[in-house]
Amino acid sequence: MKKLLIVGNYLSPYVRKVLLGLEIKGIAYEVDPLVPFFGNDAFSRLSPLRRIPVLIDHSPGGDLVLTDSTVISEYLEERKPEPRLYPQDIRDRARARWLEEFADTRMGDVLIWRYFAQLAIKRGVWGEEPDRAQMERTMNEEIPSVFDFLEAEAPEAGFRFGALGMADLASACFIRTATYARFQIDAARWPKTAAWMERTIQAAPFEKLAKYETVIARMPVAQHREALRSLGAPISVENYSDAKPRRGIMPI
Repeated sequence: MKKLLIVGNYLSPYVRKVLLGLEIKGIAYEVDPLVPFFGNDAFSRLSPLRRIPVLIDHSPGGDLVLTDSTVISEYLEERKPEPRLYPQDIRDRARARWLEEFADTRMGDVLIWRYFAQLAIKRGVWGEEPDRAQMERTMNEEIPSVFDFLEAEAPEAGFRFGALGMADLASACFIRTATYARFQIDAARWPKTAAWMERTIQAAPFEKLAKYETVIARMPVAQHREALRSLGAPISVENYSDAKPRRGIMPI
């Protein structure tokens, strides 16, 4: 059986979420470490919104292509139910899905597009300076609203529904990416959230991926593939990248 292919870069919180699920479940996979701005025409056909991750399941019945991190995670859960990413109890499972949705939408908007993209993507991909007025609003208004919500959800100890699962992973994925733009949770203001996210990010699946992320975080995009391969990352032969970036529907 061929390994699943994940198209998308290790620094993306959405890609990281899927890779963590694969690691927890012990499902073999390969990665085309694509930054979506550098996707070629074939990538556009796989992902009409030019977003990552993309999962390609090469199977005898024909390739299955999925292009949303939550859809992919739920596919992995149904493909291999144990270990679970979502709680067994129906009410807890619904709540875990809501926390995942909050992370993917609200945290994605604030921590990625309003914070990380301003500091890292604008400069690194487009050679532009951040919007300082937007950054100030983000730091003073948007980020506090996110972490006020998380503080009310954070467990006193351990993980949100007992075992490490999607309710923990989804939020931690966005915080992890934001740290590459020097973001830190104010532990004095949001102590339970800071401790919860630290426990999650220190879990073994996160630590395994971190060795790849930290190397490429300060490296030109064109060097990612070979650097990751030299570290032993499961890099695919399939490659959907172009040399020059192009703008898509993403808000930057």
